[in-house]
Amino acid sequence: MRRTLVTAFISIAGSNIAVAMLGAVMTPILVRILGPTGYGTYATVMSVFALLMIVVSSGVDSGTRKYLAEDRDEPEWQDNVFGYYFRVATVLALAASALLLVVAQIGIVDATLGEEYAFFFFLLAIVTIMAQFREFAHRSLLGLKLEHISEPLYVAQKVFFFIFAISLAYLGYGVTGVLAGHIIADALTTTIGTLFLSKQLSLSKMFERTPEEFPRKELLSFNNLSIVYIFMLTSLYHVDVLMLQAYTTEAQVGYYKAALVLAEFLWLAPKAVQSVMIQSASELWHRDRIQKITDLASKATRYTLLLTTLLAIGIAVLSAEFVPRYYGSEFEPTIAPLLLLLPGTVGFAVARPILSVSHARGDMRVMILATGAAAVMNLLLNLLFIPLFGIEGAAIATSLGYISMPMFHLWGAKQIGYNPLGDVRPVGVATTAVGTAVVLVALALGIDYVIPETVVTVGLPLVGSVSIGAALIAFLLIPPIGLVVYAALTLLTGAIRPEEILSLLNGLPAPISDRAAALERWFVDSDETG
Repeated sequence: MRRTLVTAFISIAGSNIAVAMLGAVMTPILVRILGPTGYGTYATVMSVFALLMIVVSSGVDSGTRKYLAEDRDEPEWQDNVFGYYFRVATVLALAASALLLVVAQIGIVDATLGEEYAFFFFLLAIVTIMAQFREFAHRSLLGLKLEHISEPLYVAQKVFFFIFAISLAYLGYGVTGVLAGHIIADALTTTIGTLFLSKQLSLSKMFERTPEEFPRKELLSFNNLSIVYIFMLTSLYHVDVLMLQAYTTEAQVGYYKAALVLAEFLWLAPKAVQSVMIQSASELWHRDRIQKITDLASKATRYTLLLTTLLAIGIAVLSAEFVPRYYGSEFEPTIAPLLLLLPGTVGFAVARPILSVSHARGDMRVMILATGAAAVMNLLLNLLFIPLFGIEGAAIATSLGYISMPMFHLWGAKQIGYNPLGDVRPVGVATTAVGTAVVLVALALGIDYVIPETVVTVGLPLVGSVSIGAALIAFLLIPPIGLVVYAALTLLTGAIRPEEILSLLNGLPAPISDRAAALERWFVDSDETG
């Protein structure tokens, strides 16, 4: 399969969507089997796991993708990178596993979480090792630019997990069965991933010492500084929720968390762009192709801004109708923080391509300074606004913190030496967004005015009572009309040019790319004869 940025993006975005849909279907089943207490215990254990894996896995993941993607003129470069990072990954996983066993053995877990958690921490020690190897195999495939293999494998891991976790939990093994599901799924995925890697790399390098001239210090430094960077980045996602738990009620936290889930839906595509860009930009940085990097970063930034803005407008216009029907009428307080979070969520989405291109450069000092500044700003704003305004204050603070990410990282990009705003076309993008918003708001108001609120009420399983009237008509009409209006305006304003659409289609497999190339030649011939 011919690998292009477009096919890589489709592979990663498709897997993210598939996993999200799988989780939406399977997670409620798992929750019902475990019950509130069991699922709460499982969530607590996995929260510890998530924090631990920042240190264990984040640096190895970033380094593996960056350095495997670089085609350096050194003998057996990719084999040596793979072997070196495998040993680093193994040491970190074993150290973390030993730490979990120690804290469980000496009674720290009993004293802080309860006696029933000690056994789960023993299992978590195994989960940590298996998850490290599974993630290492996945990131190695990404670093080799084999997204068409790594991403179906990512989906397969989730399928394996749900099959074994739900089965074992149903058979009465509870949280123990779910953790065993993680272990089995990761073991299967690692085995399959390693088989694919064996066709690309020499696996014997995992057990051989790297040559003396191999830049161990460079790779280890990148690993360690990436951990600091990822920790700061992760803090942006959790500070607001943790502070709300201290200042408000659990119900208020629930409303805010529900708003976050909907707002972060905007990040599905930007996360895929971010994942593609690091391995694609690493090789360009190695070849010192600065203009190509600027072109790549600015296009990715513009496309990300256009897509997330469209989704944000749709969510904003439909939020008053959608939120009570999706979460239940008691979740109406979620609407206000959701609307306040949307601008910041778009801002953070725009920052993601910039983050990945700068990260691929390897200058972690700039990355840490820019991300640290945003993290500190986010913390201070939450400290200021949450005591005053509750969940709305958290939404304002977090939104401003998110918006600061592209601002600080634009400074970082300038320090590194490229311009991610070189071809953003702000006038065209802004005109497209404002024009679409005006049309959709007018359409929503018109629907409410013309159509009665409730024509008939129908009871549906899981969803409950659905009013067929203005709300249903809005759900049916606004998304497609918004898409058509937005697409037309992007072309009319020049936010996207026809030749760019053809260029994107050229990146797809045949026969679509062949037809796009023929159409592109027709345009060129028409221009020359005209």
